[in-house]
Amino acid sequence: MDFDLAVIWAIIIFFGVFMYVVMDGFDLGIGMLFPFFPERIDRDVMMNTVAPVWDGNETWLVLGGAGMLAAFPLAYSIILSGLYLPLVFMLLGLIFRGVAFEFRFKARDHERHIWDKAFIGGSVAAAFFQGVTLGAFLQGIPVHGRAYAGGPFDWVAAFPLLSGVGVMIAYTLLGSTWLIMKTDGALQQRMIGVARPFALMLLGAIGVVSVWTPLTQPLVAARWFSFPNIVLFSPVPLLVGGCVFWLLRSLKGEPYLSPFLAALGLIFLGYSGMAISIWPNIVPPAVSIWDAAAPPQSQGFALVGTLVILPFILGYTVWSYYVFRGKVRAGEGYH
Repeated sequence: MDFDLAVIWAIIIFFGVFMYVVMDGFDLGIGMLFPFFPERIDRDVMMNTVAPVWDGNETWLVLGGAGMLAAFPLAYSIILSGLYLPLVFMLLGLIFRGVAFEFRFKARDHERHIWDKAFIGGSVAAAFFQGVTLGAFLQGIPVHGRAYAGGPFDWVAAFPLLSGVGVMIAYTLLGSTWLIMKTDGALQQRMIGVARPFALMLLGAIGVVSVWTPLTQPLVAARWFSFPNIVLFSPVPLLVGGCVFWLLRSLKGEPYLSPFLAALGLIFLGYSGMAISIWPNIVPPAVSIWDAAAPPQSQGFALVGTLVILPFILGYTVWSYYVFRGKVRAGEGYH
């Protein structure tokens, strides 16, 4: 049986990036919620819900980037050439918030606000520039021959900047629903109040992107609105509406896991919609996964190592979430 290594690698990278978006999304969202909860006791609880797992979440970002370098070096060189500025800003944000995680708990009382600001600023920068990168990627990257043909500031445009705001909204929703699951009492009730408007804002952002991309990109319009695709993909917007309804309904009574699962459903549908729009291109609008693929020998060699490592990453991820399961209360936590 013949295997299409380019398709296998595309699936692995799709999975790795999706895992990163989900698992780092809610802890970035917690950082963006910090300004609305100025009391130290609330901030300690919020940070302690993710302190044991946040650094493991970012393993998936490394897997996605390393996988692209190994399997699609042409795409790696083009995407990084075109988007290196927003990616550098994103990494600086991740560094600031990563340092804040450790230093905040050791800081003296009059110094702690510095690390709180680093955590907030790093979270906002990382989320916003992830969205900008995604938006610039979706709007298309100019290529001439086998090299990037645009300028260093092509990402400074309306759609990428709007995408940056959209990702901030999505991550804040994930963070609030995560805290609904991990906290109780007054903090949980305030998070329920936060989740409602952010669910509606995310629905609005998905709607804007869903209208904007087909209107500006004929290939995306043809993908979604040609027959039989329009029939095959019609459940996607219905499922988006269903997830929002489920999320809002689950916030009534005594919510626990359901709001977070509904938010994950929205993220998955948005991410899948993006993949449907660009497939089989790995550098929209014209470089396919087969155009950008490394030689089969290189892809096969790297695939063996990845298939050995991947179960270990999944294993310690599941184990860490199992060990640190349950509610986090004031005075309890990893630190």
